[in-house]
Amino acid sequence: MSDHRPIVAILDHGLGNLFSVRQACSVVGLDAVITSDKAQIQNADAVILPGVGAFGQAMHTLHRLDLVNVLRDLADSGQPLIGICLGLQLLMSESYEFGCHKGLDIIQGSVRRFDGPKTGERMLKVPHTGWNRIHLSGSVDSWSGTLLEGIAPEAYMYFVHSYIVEPEDQDVILGRSRYGDIDFCSAVQQKNVCAFQFHPERSGPGGIHMYQNLAAHLKAGNKGVPS
Repeated sequence: MSDHRPIVAILDHGLGNLFSVRQACSVVGLDAVITSDKAQIQNADAVILPGVGAFGQAMHTLHRLDLVNVLRDLADSGQPLIGICLGLQLLMSESYEFGCHKGLDIIQGSVRRFDGPKTGERMLKVPHTGWNRIHLSGSVDSWSGTLLEGIAPEAYMYFVHSYIVEPEDQDVILGRSRYGDIDFCSAVQQKNVCAFQFHPERSGPGGIHMYQNLAAHLKAGNKGVPS
């Protein structure tokens, strides 16, 4: 493996655990910069789109920073683009959080609020906060060759969210999770774009392993994300 430290641009749109993501990158030998500068984003070896908060506010900021088309071009370029939590939701076509808002439309589908999750007759709290399992989607046989390679099916990851994504193409769903009686998409991959509803940077050794997979992939000189 090369000693080269790949550069990862962590996109700063004002919402997200940016410093936690940067720290996770540093731990696995990646040089990470928190930025909203177009040139830094376009020239990075990989781009991470994080986020916690309101979809509409985040999209407004991306438009204000003139980064919407930059991200759409990245999705077409082969450069790795990784979404985390709200970052996953922003990749979708639209969100129904406090009205209807257009998203990046990189992955076709919608974002909808949890619809009354419950266990038996007991209603569960929304937002869904805490540790929960991830499992294989019915459209994939294993996570081999992806950023989830080496993660055991049914592993626990850390979630904080009130909304879930519903991709139109079920084949892009890499992983699913369950909250009460609702089974939802928790990981997607579409060519060089992959994204997660959970927070790898807050998910202990399993989450760090995902960053190690990214670092190994980039240090090997590969383009795109493992697939």
